[in-house]
Amino acid sequence: MTEGKAELPTESFDYVIVGAGTAGCVLAARLSERPDLRVCLIEAGGPDRHPFIHVPALVAAAIGRPSLNWRFLSVPQPQLNGRRIPIPRGRVIGGSGSINGMVYFRGNPRDFDEWAAAGANGWSYRELLPYFIRSENNPEYRDSPYHGTGGPMMVSHIPRPNPLIPAFLEAMDGLGFRYCADFNGPEPEGYGPRQGTIRAGRRESTASAYLRPAMRRDNLRVLTHALASRILIEKRRAVGLEMQLDGITRCVAARREVIVSGGSILSPQLLMLSGIGDAETLRRLGIEVRQHLPAVGANLQDHLAAAILLTMRDTSSYGISLRALPRGAWNVLEYALARRGPFASNVFEANAFVRSAAGLDRPDIQVVFQPARRNQSTFPLPLGHGFAVSIVSVYPKSRGRISLASPDPRVPPAIDPNLLGVPEDIEPLVRGLELARRIAAAPSFARYRAVETAPGPGVQGEAALAEYIRNTASTVHHPVSSCRMGTGAESVVDSELRVRGVEGLRVADASVFPGIIGGNTNATVVVVAEKAADMILGRPAPRPFEAPAAASRASEPSTV
Repeated sequence: MTEGKAELPTESFDYVIVGAGTAGCVLAARLSERPDLRVCLIEAGGPDRHPFIHVPALVAAAIGRPSLNWRFLSVPQPQLNGRRIPIPRGRVIGGSGSINGMVYFRGNPRDFDEWAAAGANGWSYRELLPYFIRSENNPEYRDSPYHGTGGPMMVSHIPRPNPLIPAFLEAMDGLGFRYCADFNGPEPEGYGPRQGTIRAGRRESTASAYLRPAMRRDNLRVLTHALASRILIEKRRAVGLEMQLDGITRCVAARREVIVSGGSILSPQLLMLSGIGDAETLRRLGIEVRQHLPAVGANLQDHLAAAILLTMRDTSSYGISLRALPRGAWNVLEYALARRGPFASNVFEANAFVRSAAGLDRPDIQVVFQPARRNQSTFPLPLGHGFAVSIVSVYPKSRGRISLASPDPRVPPAIDPNLLGVPEDIEPLVRGLELARRIAAAPSFARYRAVETAPGPGVQGEAALAEYIRNTASTVHHPVSSCRMGTGAESVVDSELRVRGVEGLRVADASVFPGIIGGNTNATVVVVAEKAADMILGRPAPRPFEAPAAASRASEPSTV
């Protein structure tokens, strides 16, 4: 295996994987398990060595490093008062899984049943659950049939959560919501602590869990700092990849397949740069049309969030202050010596999934409790103390698009998530912020004497809260569906992730989601790649999951 800026002669592999993100690392590991196959994994960024990646509490600092992040921005969003919204994406081995919040959440089972009903054959909850189980090592639920203990990805709760977490859980209980013992069980609804992809106090990404053990294999080659410029297509078949390596154009040949795993921003960009997309648009940019496929880049979705922010003098929260300095020094020491303490936490230690209105068949908002002061002027350092209650709208109706801004692969694409493009998308956020205020005002928080700093006590009523959302809301970095899987004209790939009209070419990452799921997306991307590997290698899918006879759906929903 070769890593780095090595000279690359034109060379032939069985499989060429573009993008060493969450999906690409899984695919490289699984495909290279076959010793008779040669696999090449291409990554535009560098190795995942930066310390900010591996210390869970430094997630914000990792996102802030230009060397690790593509630092994309959306086009101005009309419904967010013309603001350009940050779209961080990982530019490093591990991709966005090397800079994300390490939250482990699979989605609501109904999400995947809707995928199957929309034409994604083989992608129902019963058919995907065995892949979730296969991929995880989750000893805390070793007796649950919904979890696995032998997989590559370590999944765990934060062993010593912040002291504010019990106050949040007590507040949710006092407001009448139900407790959820397992957000990755059959009914992810209610409140409770949540799990993360953390192993012994360090980030667990697919780079560490899948790729690193596979890098000892002679049949796997990993190339970093290599920017893919186009897929090579001959007679409607993908035969290789052109890339920029050390400023020189290089090519690799793919005897069997090219697999694009660049994520929801870069996968459609690469397809369009290769002549796969809307024919008229490509011709205007001087790109030779290889396959007219207007759905490439369309159907983009993301989760929008807004938060109630509070500050306090009490030093119980995570944060930096003179009064907390002795404790902070000890926290640094205990992490350095034993990988324990606040630095071993991703900060996102508890949350809730609730329904913002009656009559919904599943939760439509995620309540994320963050026991740290959020202050944009000092980001990523949490100076001072406080907490935030963030509301995430998990089923937006708005659809956006990725478009080419230039035929030059070095120029970022135009990213238009069309946030709040459907007017009713703002309603769950408004209802959620009203709930967030009730949570912060609960008796369990009284001892902290926290003061609301945003939007502030003077911002009252639905109209004022809606304007606050338009001025401050941002995404939680879950872009999906820009190379949508399905059967109709709005799809890019079929149920086996094959690009329509081009042989030997697949896409496997979050861009193929038929629709957005009700929560964090990383665990589902792992499963997309696991299932893709089986399909590529011709292995039979595992037997669909059969729920235990005792399993039943809870009868009382958690509703605002």
